[in-house]
Amino acid sequence: MTDAQLEFHLPAPPVSGEVPLIPARMVNEFVYCPRLAYLMWTQGEWAETGDTVEGHRVHACVDRPNAPLPAPPALAGDEATAGDKIVSRSLTLASMTLGVIATLDIVEAEDGIVTPIDYKRGKRPHVAQGAYEPERIQICLQALLLEEHGYRVEEGAIYYAESRERVRIALDEPLRMAARTAVSELRLTVLQSRIPPPLKDSPKCPRCALVSVCLPDEVRALSGSSLAPRAIAVPPDEALPLIVQSQHARIGKDGETLKITDDERGEIQVRLIDISDVALFGNVSITTPALAALLEREIPVTFHSHSGWFRGVAHGIGHRNVEVRTAQYRMSFDAAACLGFAKDLVAAKIANQRTILRRNWRGPPEERQAALDRLAAARKAADGAASLSQLLGVEGDAASVYFRAFAGLLKPPEGTHGGGEWAPFRFEARNRRPPTDPINAMLSLAYAMLTRHLTIALASVGLDPYRGFYHAPRYGRPALALDLMEPFRAIIADSVVLSVVNTGEVGPNDFVVAVIGTALTQAGRRRFVEAFERRLSQETTHPVFGYQVSMRRMLLVQARLLSRFLLGELPRYPHFLPR
Repeated sequence: MTDAQLEFHLPAPPVSGEVPLIPARMVNEFVYCPRLAYLMWTQGEWAETGDTVEGHRVHACVDRPNAPLPAPPALAGDEATAGDKIVSRSLTLASMTLGVIATLDIVEAEDGIVTPIDYKRGKRPHVAQGAYEPERIQICLQALLLEEHGYRVEEGAIYYAESRERVRIALDEPLRMAARTAVSELRLTVLQSRIPPPLKDSPKCPRCALVSVCLPDEVRALSGSSLAPRAIAVPPDEALPLIVQSQHARIGKDGETLKITDDERGEIQVRLIDISDVALFGNVSITTPALAALLEREIPVTFHSHSGWFRGVAHGIGHRNVEVRTAQYRMSFDAAACLGFAKDLVAAKIANQRTILRRNWRGPPEERQAALDRLAAARKAADGAASLSQLLGVEGDAASVYFRAFAGLLKPPEGTHGGGEWAPFRFEARNRRPPTDPINAMLSLAYAMLTRHLTIALASVGLDPYRGFYHAPRYGRPALALDLMEPFRAIIADSVVLSVVNTGEVGPNDFVVAVIGTALTQAGRRRFVEAFERRLSQETTHPVFGYQVSMRRMLLVQARLLSRFLLGELPRYPHFLPR
């Protein structure tokens, strides 16, 4: 005698007026991958790919509504229509009983019988039942909607555009039961705010539109899986930042392009599809039509002072993921959780400061080792901090050690000697507001630009850049962006400063020194910003996952991982710690 485990199907609660109806195509996604459906329906995630664009093209011919389908009694009793075929396109039906809404691509009516037809891109699959289960369940739900509205349905059909084949779908009782069960399971998953786990090493993942959002292999690897993550299948960064620094430049809209009028460089046009974000420095004006076009396309616009200080950001409606922001706010009021996160944050920052010193040291070897030892001790002290105030003290001590050694990373110009203690790039300590020397001026600009990029990355994944866990909240201060920036300060911002000085890309004549502080000239700032953006475009190997991504993409990956951590999918937030 064998024991069989019985399954008890728990139906979802009845649909109320406040609960939105679930689209039938979302039930399709749920059967295909429950996590994908949750990300799309509950968290509002979406990303265009070549496959989704092709799908829009295939549906273009059926997305234009025509004459509505006659009411069931008229359809069955009108003898004049006997033998004639009535075709209705883009018909929307809903059911409170099923809790489902659907827009049917095509409905054919003939001799009192209606047949729903769904259009799909690609070729007909050679499977026993004519189509895969998610597509069969979607067409079955369309048939159930038609039947609830009084129509007689005997079968459904799927038309595959690439192979130009129409496949008949039998609406048997097992398929009807599977469709109703899928709706109930999806509704229960949404009601419980329970994100399904990622698929395990599934061949579906690499081509999924949301693979860079879901991070299935990364989540499993950080949760203990022994399988090595596959590289994130993302397209190259074809859209890049548009940075306008020329003072009194004017930005307007001309068709599908932005027209930048500059007294110095004349007129330049940039296509909107080539722009990922826009940064405006100083007295740059932008017209309302141009700003509206950028906001409609969810292209953020950041505003900076003449010297690069980050003033703020304008963006469209933004990400609609309330769930991840709720988790963020909840943790931000948990003092113990904030302290644990901050300790890891400071330890990661100090570790990356040690990495930069170890890689770039040019001074006496004994000074290098002393600095590395003190930073190693500071990292251990950060792990043992008992309060935020104690942690701030540890971070300050480590910063003092790091910046005292920073001069030893600078290359002296030809004909000079010593560990970087030479004018005009003499550096003794970090200072700001305003910076009093060229090195500090470049560090301040680099940190402002890094803040800008992280603010955009965090907002793009649904997080609130202004509510952090370590930096105190203050009006207009992107505290979470400043939190996430700490481990990246040395790796990105400081390394750019070292690069432009040591290669001579920025020289002494690129600065204006005055009583009120030191700032880059317009030409010097342009070259520095170009160097910064080049650094973000450089590819690096992820120290945890082993694949290569650009530093620009790395910032977004870390923002995604932070959201997965806040939603409870990861035991700890994995910091970027290059070797």
